[in-house]
Amino acid sequence: MGAREPLSPERIISAAAGVADRGGLTAVSMRNVGRELSVEAMSLYHHVAGKEALLDGLADWVFAQIRLPRAADSWREGMLRRARSAREVLAAHPWALGLIESRSAPGPALLKHHDAVIGCLHRGGFPLLLASQAFSVIDAYVYGFVLTEQTLPFDPAVAENAGDFARQVAPALAEYPHLAALVGELTTDRDYVFADEFEVGLGMILDQLEHRLASV
Repeated sequence: MGAREPLSPERIISAAAGVADRGGLTAVSMRNVGRELSVEAMSLYHHVAGKEALLDGLADWVFAQIRLPRAADSWREGMLRRARSAREVLAAHPWALGLIESRSAPGPALLKHHDAVIGCLHRGGFPLLLASQAFSVIDAYVYGFVLTEQTLPFDPAVAENAGDFARQVAPALAEYPHLAALVGELTTDRDYVFADEFEVGLGMILDQLEHRLASV
């Protein structure tokens, strides 16, 4: 029998991510993570101080999964790359959005992430204050879009489900003509997939940031 892989903070956090993927954040405990690793919970405390430190590490793990702007990227290329990746990571781990918004102890991956985003914008000509504002606007959009995807009453990746939902709510929209017209426009004679709206909205934000940059 081969030697068991030694415990490390990285291995423990990775195991915690697996537990969260299957059972949500409420399932993340030292005991459950120990079980995931086939060790006693007490052995984890040699590497992670406790559950709060475990959750801090898990939040930092989320940021480590997101692709950062590259040194050669223009500011727009860098923001597209990072925003698309952030959406993919947050969508793949539904517990992640609430976690990263709730932790107050920044880890090295978060700090590297924020430094890379601000650096990309600053290299592209954004004054630091405008870079910070642009970062906030883009994140608000990405986080909001992911949250909407997670709470839609139909599968956001299946056009037929959106059409079925539109037909179900049509009677309730009879007194709201503008809303009814919009729903009809989105789902009649076209394959409506909510995910397609992400690129549209992100492009609108980047266009406006480009306009702002030109006036600096």
